[in-house]
Amino acid sequence: MTKELKEKIIEVCNQKIAQKGDNVGLSFYAFFKNKNDNPKLLMEAATWWIETHQLDHFEKAIKIKQMVL
Repeated sequence: MTKELKEKIIEVCNQKIAQKGDNVGLSFYAFFKNKNDNPKLLMEAATWWIETHQLDHFEKAIKIKQMVL
């Protein structure tokens, strides 16, 4: 996983947890804006999420953050 993606995931997880608490769930789309402005990074996140770890569509933000750290 690239440093850029790792930092983005941790940042978004921290924001979501701060806003909605430890029980908040998210998908890998949460790390991107509503437009596909960085397809390479999106595919990296999708590969990590779906192929590498076989995660469900929605997972707890705290779990994702711990996996990345």
